[in-house]
Parts: sequence; C-alpha cells; structure tokens
Amino acid sequence: MSEVKKIATRQSYGEALKEYAEAYPNLVVLDADLAGATKTGIFKAAYPDRFYDCGIAEGNMMAIAAGLSTTGLIPFASTFAMFAAGRAYEQVRNSIGYPHLNVKIGATHAGISVGEDGASHQCLEDLALMREIPGMVVMNPADDVEARAAVKAALDYVGPVYIRFGRMAVPVINDESYKKSFRIGKGQVVKEGRDLTIFATGIEVAAAIDAAKALANDGIDAEVVNICTIKPIDEELVLASAKKTGKVVTVEEHSVIGGLGSAVAEVLSEKAPTLMKRIGVYDRFGESGPAAELIHKYELDGEGVYKQIKAFLNR
Repeated sequence: MSEVKKIATRQSYGEALKEYAEAYPNLVVLDADLAGATKTGIFKAAYPDRFYDCGIAEGNMMAIAAGLSTTGLIPFASTFAMFAAGRAYEQVRNSIGYPHLNVKIGATHAGISVGEDGASHQCLEDLALMREIPGMVVMNPADDVEARAAVKAALDYVGPVYIRFGRMAVPVINDESYKKSFRIGKGQVVKEGRDLTIFATGIEVAAAIDAAKALANDGIDAEVVNICTIKPIDEELVLASAKKTGKVVTVEEHSVIGGLGSAVAEVLSEKAPTLMKRIGVYDRFGESGPAAELIHKYELDGEGVYKQIKAFLNR
C-alpha cells in the first residue's frame, strides 16, 4: 500500500500565492518578518516587486494592507495566527473589518500542532476572534488541495477573509477535482453515514476519517462532513446531516469555545436541537512538545477522537 502524501497547508499557501500571481496582477503579499515560516518567501522569490516585508509590526502590516486594498490591489497579509488574530486584532477589526475592505489574512502556525513553540504561539482562539468580526469570512482548510482552493476563492471574493493554515504536514484527502467544486460557505460530505455525524475542520478532518473507520469496526456508521468555511457556515448541510443521523460531534484543533463547535451548536439550537458533543481543546492553553505527541495527548488524533466519540455514545 502506498504511503499517504502529506503536505503542510502553510506550504500550500505559499505555493498558491505564486500559482495565482500571474492571473491576478493586483495580488500583493505582506509579511511580518516570517516569510520563511509562512512560506510567502515562495511568492517573494518569484515576484519581489509585489512583496512587502513589514517587519515585526503586525498591527502596522494590517493597516498597510487596508490602505493598499483601497487602491485596487488584493493584499494577503501573512503571519502566525497568534499575531494575525491576537496581536493585530484591533487593526483587523477597525481598519479592515469595519470598512469591509478587500484584505485577505493568511494566518499560519495555528493550533497546538505548532509544537515546541509552546502556549504563547499556539493560538486556539483565532477562529472565535475572527468569527466575531462582522462580515469576515473565516476558512480553515483541511489539506493541500483545499488550502489552494481557499486561496483562489478568497481572491475572487470581494471583502475581508481570514484563512487558517497549519505548521505540520497533514494527509492529502481531496483529489484535484475538488478545486472546481469548492465554494465559500459550502461544506463537503467526505463519507456518508447513518448513525451519527462528525463535523470536522482543518487538520481534524483526517482524524475524523480515521475515527470513522475505527467506529465502523464497532458497527457504527459515521458520516464525516468537512466544514472548511466556519463563517458563513453551510447551514443547509449542517441541518440535513444532523436530521439524518440524530447525533452530532464536532472536531477541531481549536478551543471548543467559539470555533466550529459553537458555530454548529448555534445553527442546531435554533433550528433543529440535536444531541451533540464538541471535541477540541477544553478551556486551557497548550504546551510545548512535539506536534504529533501533543495531538495525541489532547486526544485530537484518530484514536483520541474515536475514544471521545465512543464515550459520548455510551454515556
């Protein structure tokens, strides 16, 4: 059996910027002295005149991106999620969100899979923070194919967009044809099922697929739904899948407060109350350690997700 291909979505981000640069001559990229880590250096090497290193001044970078967008350019402001959503929150809110400017934020190194950099850099709140900004589109791609599709969709969308990318290499679960069907605000049924629905986002989609395989050995037929766009969320798909199976689990590499779990709960509580379990990080900070070991410790790998779902079903 061939080994599953793995690519970090931050790598996909850098390559997608370069890939689409020729077709979008108004695309420019800003970075905060992290081009090697965010992979925007790939774009810089090919288009140095369209790349701006703003230094370690993330708030200033967001304000510059806002200004550039008013001239007809499409700026992608890039840095770690902790700095994009955390340090520069005020500028993102007031300079980009409030005037609803056409700025794209590429936030890499999100979640506990940042690894050894520890709690100070493991942003587990970014999806919640960005969801709160009126008019902000929030996406969290699962793999290389979806990451590239999300960048293209952001380029074609007029308005502010926040895209979350990861540091560690993750399995490629989609084929290239998925790029053609990808739409902002639309989810994707990865696996049909009848007994419960697992809504997953980002790197947890692969874990949800693994958990579903383990559940199948117990005679439990789980449906797996990939939710890349957390806002606006695909309400129609959420409701249809929840009504179909009657039980819902959400899985995310993010706090269970304010992210995918909250977004799904908001839809269901208002329109179709459903038995539900949220899986993620439970109201705590991360810690330093190898990414894979942290994912296992926090029960966010396939094994951990399976164990939590079994406990939910057996309670």
